[in-house]
Amino acid sequence: MTDPAATPPDEPVDPQRAVADAAEVVEVVEQHGIDVTRLFARVEEAVLGGPRRWTPDEVAERAGVDRDETRALWRALGFATGDEGDAVYTDGDVEAVVLVEQLRRAGFEDDALIGAMTRLFGQTFSRLASWQGQLMLELLADRPEILRSEDALVDLIDQLGPLMEQLQSYVWRRQLVAFFARAAARAHEDVSSSLATELAIGFVDMSGFTALTRRATEAELRELLDTFESLATTVVGTHGGRVVKTIGDEVLFQAEDAAAAAEIALELVETAAGDERMPQLRGGLAVGPVVSRLGDVYGSTVNIASRLTSISRPGAVLVDRAMHDALRGDPRFYLKSARPESVRGFHHLHPWRLRRADR
Repeated sequence: MTDPAATPPDEPVDPQRAVADAAEVVEVVEQHGIDVTRLFARVEEAVLGGPRRWTPDEVAERAGVDRDETRALWRALGFATGDEGDAVYTDGDVEAVVLVEQLRRAGFEDDALIGAMTRLFGQTFSRLASWQGQLMLELLADRPEILRSEDALVDLIDQLGPLMEQLQSYVWRRQLVAFFARAAARAHEDVSSSLATELAIGFVDMSGFTALTRRATEAELRELLDTFESLATTVVGTHGGRVVKTIGDEVLFQAEDAAAAAEIALELVETAAGDERMPQLRGGLAVGPVVSRLGDVYGSTVNIASRLTSISRPGAVLVDRAMHDALRGDPRFYLKSARPESVRGFHHLHPWRLRRADR
């Protein structure tokens, strides 16, 4: 039997830690005489809202869509399709197919757009589910009393699932409103391109992180990355920016104006310098036209900010010429010209060192 198991890209959690926590949970469960296979089946039903009962053809028939469309949707979400006769789908799977068809009838008629949307859903929620699964395993490993009763464990899943789902829906709605607010604020601006928007882009990463990974324990690295991500999210949000993504020891963010991006980068570097738990940070900033797609950002402005970060010294923030011109005259900042560098994609990149004027 082929199970429609998720195949998420770029797994965000530590797989070794997840396996260790899962093994610890299974060991405690078995010590209390609980059948692990039966327990997992009950947990699965609780999460999915019902048993597996439908084959791929039956899902298509009940949803009123073509079988190939159902399979294409399932693959776009990041799952393997079941074999012809395998009853591995639930009522919830049927409802999901119906919802996509309702979206199509409501205006999402472009198959390419539907495909892009479902792929993004699959990738985004794959990462989110991996983090949540890791957290739940750690919770269970730290609270073995929950594992003494099969019913107690299933009840816990029943309680946590709807709460997490409601919170996710709330955060999504707030983020959607924030996006439209940003779009409305830019609607009256004179944008040089219909595809590009003028934005300030910043990268900040940890200096010497690769060397640090060789001597730190897994727990220490996980705590460090959590601290860094929490700091970045707080500082970027405080100054009205948006975290585009975190990539291990690096954060990519955007801001509506150069001054906000400068405040974000400097505060991140300064905060880390005063925290003995963290290594020094370094940053790179650029401002210019940026293409946004599916929540990510692209273009030479992004590339310049990345290259500046790679040549920045620990504790320093470098900016490009456009950022220098935007900040020049702002009494809060001091800019010092640095030696031009030749980096990948840019043979004569002229950076400026950014500091606070009062330091």
